Amino acid sequence: MFLGDVMGRAGRAALVEKLPKLRADWGLDFVVVNAENASQGAGLTGEHAKVLLQAGADCLTLGDHAFDQKDMLSFIESENRIIRPLNFAKGAPGRGARLFESRGGRKVLVVQALGQVFMKRPFDDPFSAVEAVLKSHPLGGLAQAILVDFHAEATSEKMAMGHWCDGRASVVVGTHTHVPTGDAMILKGGTAYQSDAGMCGDYDSVIGMDKLEPLRRFITGMPKARFEPAEGEATLSGVYVETDDRTGRATRVCMVRQGGRLEQSGPS
Repeated sequence: MFLGDVMGRAGRAALVEKLPKLRADWGLDFVVVNAENASQGAGLTGEHAKVLLQAGADCLTLGDHAFDQKDMLSFIESENRIIRPLNFAKGAPGRGARLFESRGGRKVLVVQALGQVFMKRPFDDPFSAVEAVLKSHPLGGLAQAILVDFHAEATSEKMAMGHWCDGRASVVVGTHTHVPTGDAMILKGGTAYQSDAGMCGDYDSVIGMDKLEPLRRFITGMPKARFEPAEGEATLSGVYVETDDRTGRATRVCMVRQGGRLEQSGPS
């Protein structure tokens, strides 16, 4: 299972409450969680990383806010279960891909990259960065499953990444926009795909932030206060995928929505 951007305290609380039971009920072998907004809505602290890992995440991915919390610059070097984007900045600490061993003994490669379209700062080409990793880890060979978290604004760029990786990754899932898309599917080459996993946060909000300040800025064009994460009941949003151990290709995919305001979904 992959869960989208954890948003502040509400997202952390929902994950701590619900993930252990989901792991048991759904027989999850491996869980990846995007956690780049888990601390005050911007970045991830070492302490909050420990909380999410202890709750049952096997791997945490980051994004463009990877190092907003300064202690992550050093913490990521000592915690190899945290992945930052491959194409972030040359010399950035940590790594952008890692081969994990699941609780059942299967090898799972997790890869993350940042998109370029509409992003605030220019990042290196994500397609060539992902290509290099996939070439060195053939699906069904070194890795029984490969998951690519593509952290990007544009759905077009996310779809392009899905097709680029089709047949070479088990799952390509988009993150960053905090809004779940309804296009979970298996592409022709056997790769499960969803344009955006959504967020693990309070949807009675503006993409996870308390509504008052974003509304003020949209209406008046004037900031008055800091954005603060909304703290109502959160929905865990993401995607559930089953894969073939021999080929690494997806055999089943479905959207995950648990708790909070959204219509509930998950594997029956």
